[in-house]
This record gives sequence, C-alpha cells and structure tokens, in this order.
Amino acid sequence: MNIAIIPARGGSKRIPRKNIKAFCGQPMIAYAIKAAQASGLFERVLVSTDDAEIQTIANNLGAETPFVRPAELANDFTATVPVVAHAIQACETLGWQFSNVCCIYPGVPFIEVEDLKASLAQFSESGADYCFPVTEFPAAIQRALKHNSNGLMVPFYPEYELTRTQDLEAAFYDAGQFYWGTKNAWLTNSRIHRSGIGFEIPNWRVVDIDTPADWERAERLAASVFVH
Repeated sequence: MNIAIIPARGGSKRIPRKNIKAFCGQPMIAYAIKAAQASGLFERVLVSTDDAEIQTIANNLGAETPFVRPAELANDFTATVPVVAHAIQACETLGWQFSNVCCIYPGVPFIEVEDLKASLAQFSESGADYCFPVTEFPAAIQRALKHNSNGLMVPFYPEYELTRTQDLEAAFYDAGQFYWGTKNAWLTNSRIHRSGIGFEIPNWRVVDIDTPADWERAERLAASVFVH
C-alpha cells in the first residue's frame, strides 16, 4: 500500500499563503492533490498542515487531514524528513498499513501523473531507499564563474577552464517536486540525496517557486503549457 503525504504549512513568508494562493484559477495545493488522486497509486492522499484554512481547502479537494501538524514542525527551519516521519507515525497510530510513502510538495503546478507512475516503477526495481525527480543543469557546473576581489570573473574550477563543454560530465539537481521512500527510510534515514536514485525529467518543467519573481515566471510558463 502507498500513501501520499503533502506537507503544507501556513506560514510562508516570501509569498504569503503560497500553498493556497490562486494559481491559474486553482489553489496552488490543488495540483499536488489532483495529481496524486489521478495517478491511482495511493490508497490515501493526506495533507500535513498546521493551518485551518489549508485543512478546509484540502478536504474540499478530497484529501485527508487526519491530524494537525505541531507548531515545532511548522517553522521556517523544519526539514522535510521530520515532517513526513511525524505524519507516518500519526498514520500508524490510526492503524493505517502501508509500505511506501510519496512526499509531494504543495507548490508543483507542473507535476505530471506519468512521472509519479514511472518513478514508482523505477523505485520499486531499484531497491534504493528513495527516488526523486532530477533535471540536468542548463550549463556545465565545471565551467562556473565567480567574482574575485578585483571584480574580475574567475573560474571555480580552473582545471576545466579550457575543457570543451561536451567533454564534461553532466550534473543534475533535485527538481523539488516529490520523493518516493519506503516507510522505514523516512523514519530512519534523513539522507535522501545520498540514498536515492534520480528520475530524470526535462528542465523546462522544473520551476522552484520561492519568490514573487518565481511565481510570475511560473504563471507565464503555465499560460503556454496549460492551454495545450
């Protein structure tokens, strides 16, 4: 049995009420909830929140909110793994039986149902603790530059300054959409990136929405994507 856990606290600072702010006509969290429901992969889709309004909206969208997230797990410094671990323990107290947990972030308007399905297949075959979507950096990280004390640009890695881009190893980053993990992994292993396999997705579908500028960029992209 699989369950989806969507962590959505109420105290977003840079974009107030980000998790339920309207994005292309829907509360932002609706995209995560609807993708989880449409995938058919989960016996339960639940939202971990400390916020009554988020709870109401999540329930209206068909997600469950069987507990209230404690305040100490809803501040600006709380990592994802403790939040998911708390949710797992709360669900076990309710007598729920499950093996795999997919943490889906609430701000993922470009999440794809097929990605959830294909990544679960990859995860199941791998035997790894975790599986999460990654995408390739748009430029070679070995050719990164920085300002020196004189204001000139200098390479981070001088040994690669004259290396052709096509001869450099590809590098990837966490797309920040969702994380498959075994129940035991979420409870005992906080090192997701060291213990997980990467499911590759195209970088045009990766938008980290943390600032108003990010939000505007995402809306502009959505305007071209959602109409097709």
